[in-house]
Amino acid sequence: MGLLDKLRGPSAAASFGWLETDDLSGLLDSASPPLLIDVREPAEYTGPLGHIETARNIPLGDIATRAADLLAERRPLVLVCHTDRRSAAAAEQLARAGGTDIRVLRGGMVGWRSRRVD
Repeated sequence: MGLLDKLRGPSAAASFGWLETDDLSGLLDSASPPLLIDVREPAEYTGPLGHIETARNIPLGDIATRAADLLAERRPLVLVCHTDRRSAAAAEQLARAGGTDIRVLRGGMVGWRSRRVD
């Protein structure tokens, strides 16, 4: 490990994974659902795409200051945004803060709303 790697700390890229919309449906119905965080701005959260019922709205800009509180809940985290870019950025921040059980909803709310529900 080089000096720059030591200064940057552990790699966040390996500390979060991706979750498909169908898999999230099953997790939300489980006895121990994950903590679902929507990192969009409040106007998006209440806008036309809406939000997933159990999601908490914590905009991306607030994630760093709320990381300790979120990680203290000791629950798996699933992050969602419009597509998945901001939620991936939030996942990286949470991983750098010490989070280990973090997933990003692939496709975000666009993917969630376009999934097939039988």
